[in-house]
Amino acid sequence: MRSLLEASFHAAVAAADPQHILEPHLPPAPKGKTYVAAAGKAAASMAAAVEASWTGPLEGIAITRYGHGVPTQRIRVVEAGHPVPDEAGENAAREILENVRRLGPDDLLLALLSGGGSSLLSLPAVDVPMADLQRVTSQLLKSGAAIQEMNTVRKHLSAIHGGRLAAASRAPVMALIISDVTGDDPTHIASGPCAPDPTTYEDARGVLQRYHVVPPDSVRGRLGHGSDETPKPGDPVFEHVQNKVIATAHRSLEAAAAVFERAGVPAVILGDTVTGEAAEVAKVLAALVHEVRAHGKPWKPPVALISEGECTVTITGDGGRGGRCAEFLLSLAIETNGVWAIACDTDGIDGSENNAGAILTPDSMRHGRDAKTMLARHDSYGFFAALGDLVITGPTRTNVNDYRAILVT
Repeated sequence: MRSLLEASFHAAVAAADPQHILEPHLPPAPKGKTYVAAAGKAAASMAAAVEASWTGPLEGIAITRYGHGVPTQRIRVVEAGHPVPDEAGENAAREILENVRRLGPDDLLLALLSGGGSSLLSLPAVDVPMADLQRVTSQLLKSGAAIQEMNTVRKHLSAIHGGRLAAASRAPVMALIISDVTGDDPTHIASGPCAPDPTTYEDARGVLQRYHVVPPDSVRGRLGHGSDETPKPGDPVFEHVQNKVIATAHRSLEAAAAVFERAGVPAVILGDTVTGEAAEVAKVLAALVHEVRAHGKPWKPPVALISEGECTVTITGDGGRGGRCAEFLLSLAIETNGVWAIACDTDGIDGSENNAGAILTPDSMRHGRDAKTMLARHDSYGFFAALGDLVITGPTRTNVNDYRAILVT
């Protein structure tokens, strides 16, 4: 069972591997030069895939998370902070924006965007110091805000997000995107540097109020005056811009389902938009497991219940160690009486730890430490580490959200 669960996860990741999927989506080379602006956990891998296929002049910068770089020849890779932005990302983003402003009508801006780009491509507005952006980002990460809500705030504190990168280019823009958000809307992926932004300063203020985030003075002042809105749908600046999503969570779910089917286990895709507090999502899926076990409805066992989507974890107190995926599994362990399951982030990093996620076995509750206490402390990492059931892959250099599979036998 363990090997089957892990194989399904690896299939989900492979379905979003830039080395396998990017080349067919590349546009024709322009008359002039091609400048690559890449940002996200898949940025370096996407840049390398372009280099392997591109003929003609090529230059640019790819900003990715520390430890997620790969060797490249023509596109410079910069490693920077995630999920909290830092000066390395700020400096690289500033250089990208300056270079994009120099492009002419015969050139091409090729943007390669993936999850994580919101923090990695961080160029704060001139009136917001990086320290203040870091502070408000850290508060939002602990608040339980959905990624779309966080990005609404980020766009309005940025000089490059919310369509501003595309607006700065006189050259045609092609954005190739690996989606890590539910709905796969380019405006939410990496905070939409090349996409129209339907949100407003008022929306950003509402997010902070809703989650009781007290911003620094510079952030409060910028969101308060709102004098330079992001470009909106229908703005002429997007007439020469294309945003193309080339990998999604649902395609990865289909690849994972095929692994189960080949093993003789029917697979049900519950969806790629399963979101909410990780511990509460686990309770909902546990109820579904009970129904399948007890009544064979809506599906008869054996069956694999698979889903993707980015849950949240609202931290209270100092918190323990662990990310969304491990917290989901620990809650699932408490709510079910012995089940096989896996939950892993497709980028290979669950939260801020070194694991992609974990495996839940029918023996986890019997051999593990006090699960309820550890869940209350958000110490899911510690629970599964003690059992030897962490899944450690290292950086996968792609990202299509969190993958979950429950085997009901």
